[in-house]
Amino acid sequence: MLFDNMRRHHLFSGALLLLASFTFVTAFGQGTRGGTRIRTIIVDAGHGGTDAGARGKYSTEAEITLKLSLKLDEILRKELPETKIVMTRKTDIFHNVREKAKIANEQNGDLFVCIHVNAAPDKKHKELSHYKTVTYYKGKGKARKKYTRKEPVYRYWTTPNPMHGTSTYVFAADRADEKASGLLTEERYESEAEIVDVPDPKSTEAIIAARLWSQKFFKNSVKLGTMIEEEFVKIGRTSQGVLQRNHKGIWVLQATNMPAVLIETGFITDKEEEDYLNSEEGQNEMVRAIANGVLKYKVQIENRQTTRSDSSSTSKKTTTPPPVPEKSKSTQKPVAVMPSTSKRN
Repeated sequence: MLFDNMRRHHLFSGALLLLASFTFVTAFGQGTRGGTRIRTIIVDAGHGGTDAGARGKYSTEAEITLKLSLKLDEILRKELPETKIVMTRKTDIFHNVREKAKIANEQNGDLFVCIHVNAAPDKKHKELSHYKTVTYYKGKGKARKKYTRKEPVYRYWTTPNPMHGTSTYVFAADRADEKASGLLTEERYESEAEIVDVPDPKSTEAIIAARLWSQKFFKNSVKLGTMIEEEFVKIGRTSQGVLQRNHKGIWVLQATNMPAVLIETGFITDKEEEDYLNSEEGQNEMVRAIANGVLKYKVQIENRQTTRSDSSSTSKKTTTPPPVPEKSKSTQKPVAVMPSTSKRN
């Protein structure tokens, strides 16, 4: 009986693995184009509509991400006229993460750039204020006695979180849970709408799909994220670098059939960064930096493909053996032709 149950379990797991692999490969076969040409770029403005995202003193994440995305769309269309730029939203509307991934895949995207604004909760503090005397009783009737004891009284307060700076997230399928747990509140803000209806990342099917995505797109995603963060540093922003995570809030990245990054442009809970991200100058600087990163990535990827093609073509030419001359009916040995020793003027 135990053997039969184990056999059924292995058969089920094997079937699930085969189904997940087939589904993933089929999706990639339909959703991606051959070669490494960047023909379509998807720009995703995080949150929107009923999902305001993180909130600052006077603005919301959804408002800022839309403004940044519209500016990025304008720059990319101008500087990449032969590249198709697709925005997941151009107005204040809501798409859940599944719809965002669907838009990206149906448009045959070659690159997914998701723009967000981060937030960090206030820091909680606690200190001993004083002790108070507490009276209590023990026993019943004549045996009842009065007692007192000292109990500490604490003072609680909060201060603004000092977290600030940019970061770019890449989905890492095999990132250990303990490395990602406990980071959501301190490292990255997530709204309920971002994680609702998201598959369990620990399920067998989700793990298989994520690993297959990583094999195909992880390296280029890190490359793009690194280039964008380097551009942020050039304009004086504090960069937390490219962060590899596998939590629900960035599930949308591995649901797209293409290299994908999620950019946290700053902390809306930091007064200076909220002001910066709402200013015309700040938005223009950030968008220019993101565009520069995307353009450099595109050039490097496409040049690498061209170089490989040229090398392959050259290799084929040099390795092609020369035609073998027909043998002469004469038995006389061929005479060696000596090179000319005369010099050219």
